[in-house]
Amino acid sequence: MRYYLSLALMLAILWLGLSGVYKPLLFGLGAASVALVVWLTERMEVLGAEHDPATLSWRLLVYWVWLVGQVIVSNIAVARAVLDPRRIQPTLIEVPVRQHTNVGRVTYANSITLTPGTVTTWLASDSDRAQVHALLADAVEGLETDAMGRRVQWLEGKPR
Repeated sequence: MRYYLSLALMLAILWLGLSGVYKPLLFGLGAASVALVVWLTERMEVLGAEHDPATLSWRLLVYWVWLVGQVIVSNIAVARAVLDPRRIQPTLIEVPVRQHTNVGRVTYANSITLTPGTVTTWLASDSDRAQVHALLADAVEGLETDAMGRRVQWLEGKPR
């Protein structure tokens, strides 16, 4: 029950923040849409301890801010490479996946893909490695230092 209440609270806060219109009809529609999403989530049986929105709340915000910074830095690097194609060195590498949960593993793979110049091409649930295509040598070096992997481990609540 706690998971459904935290999901409903997070959805209501998100809806109120994004809506910006505070009229009775819209409050009713917002409450109905939050109730529908919580009911569908319960019917699909996808909410539990691993997916509890309340457990990731402040860590997720900190991680998103860091990830946005990485996306901006990578955008600049890719734009420079477009202007000087000699910088482009496509590479296919395997990186370690040290996350402890499936959500953490998927978050890591998606974070790599969200960063311009890198794409996770393969992630198996029974393997501790992921295959990544990197456009630039700097991106390969960044993946080898495993800074993003340690951040996702922190996001999971595990020590860096």
